[in-house]
Amino acid sequence: MPKLRGEAFWRETLRSAHYVVAPMVDQSELAWRLLSRRHGAQLCYTPMLHAQVFLRDANYRRENLYDEACPEDRPLIVQFCANDPEVFVQAALLAQDYCDAIDLNLGCPQMIAKRGHYGAFLQEEWDLLQRMILLANEKLSVPITCKIRVFPDIGKTVKYAQMLEKAGCQLLTVHGRTKEQKGPLAGVASWEHIQAVRKAVNIPVFANGNIQCLSDVEECIRKTGVHGVMSAEGNLHNPALFEGRNPLVWEMAEEYLEIVRKYPCPLSYVRAHLFKLWHHTLQVYQQLREELAKVKTLEGIVDVNRELKLRCQEEIANQKEGEKPKEGLPFFHWICQPYIRPGPKERCRENGDSGTEKGVRGKRALEEEEDGNSELLSKNKQKKKLRNPNKSFDPSLKPKYAKCDQCGNPKGTKCVFNMCRGCCKKRAFKEVADCPGHGLLFKTKYEKSLSWQHSQRGIQTPEISQRGDAEVGETAVLNEAGDS
Repeated sequence: MPKLRGEAFWRETLRSAHYVVAPMVDQSELAWRLLSRRHGAQLCYTPMLHAQVFLRDANYRRENLYDEACPEDRPLIVQFCANDPEVFVQAALLAQDYCDAIDLNLGCPQMIAKRGHYGAFLQEEWDLLQRMILLANEKLSVPITCKIRVFPDIGKTVKYAQMLEKAGCQLLTVHGRTKEQKGPLAGVASWEHIQAVRKAVNIPVFANGNIQCLSDVEECIRKTGVHGVMSAEGNLHNPALFEGRNPLVWEMAEEYLEIVRKYPCPLSYVRAHLFKLWHHTLQVYQQLREELAKVKTLEGIVDVNRELKLRCQEEIANQKEGEKPKEGLPFFHWICQPYIRPGPKERCRENGDSGTEKGVRGKRALEEEEDGNSELLSKNKQKKKLRNPNKSFDPSLKPKYAKCDQCGNPKGTKCVFNMCRGCCKKRAFKEVADCPGHGLLFKTKYEKSLSWQHSQRGIQTPEISQRGDAEVGETAVLNEAGDS
């Protein structure tokens, strides 16, 4: 069958999906996708997969996609991060039979994406992106889609979207924040940018950003005219968001844990989901927060979840008539509800005032922690500080490492080539050289090998000569016998 494109692809393959669960690293695994689908999600993405690793590692393919194939988990879009057209397409060819589309991640703003040169850090390299999408559109049997972040300038964002459409992108998800808007600096997503993109392109557009409840979804569709709305953090704190419900946290947690029993996933994923679901409750029961962090088995997580449920039920039983939620929450802490990420100033105020007085420490702003102020350090760093009072976390005092001449990673201090170990190993192998600093002895081993070969030849030579003398002697005896 011919590959569907644009509106037809969204309408027929994606079944006119309006409610979408975002691709989230280690958080949109099969068990969570199935939970979200039970509660209103119409389309899900896999976690972001690394194209190069997916291509070379069969175990990675099996663990992150092949073993998760499930008829209830459709329609499904597989997302890759990549920066090489051939690698991206080869990885996508291995994934296309397990999904309905392949998505290119152009929205990840994290430091790991900057180091790996992918995600939002490719948004200025339009020639490369055109080559990647053109080749994928030509080779794949399923459509290619993209998830992007916006530029500060609306006009440039529109041109960016139009370039991707022209290259062959069949659906565009627009996160209304720039790549600098992350963590405590996230701020509010710009629906104005999303609306401008929607008007400028002829392919379906999904919006991402500012989605905490169903009314936000409806308002976003009304204001921007998009085909669907994607949620990440809102979905993690309330998987029933697209149903328009705010269920009891333990209901969602118990249902999720039952799905995990049927479709296992790494324990770190499960723990992270419960930290999100129980976020507000764990601010009250700090001891159980510590227990959840330390638990090593799924049964242990189930036990912590049961204890949290019992504590909340006891609190409900002792609740006074007319009592209202504390900490300015819209609902009591045992009800699924959004977590509003505070800005840097609000976090500073949390740490200085409410956090100190009530014994509930708020999240700190990154720039404040980097100053080395012990009151604003994470708990882990505070423990290190207790063990070593002279320890400083001021980044300006960290040692500056010399960079590898080849790739920019820290070089070995005793490397003869002024390179990191990886680059040094390639060069030493190619040139048959030694680098004692990295413990690489290609030249020495080669010379030992030659020496051993010469010694073996030396041992074999006398035997050959003796055998030759014996043969000559035997021939002389035979000749004498013939003469007589």
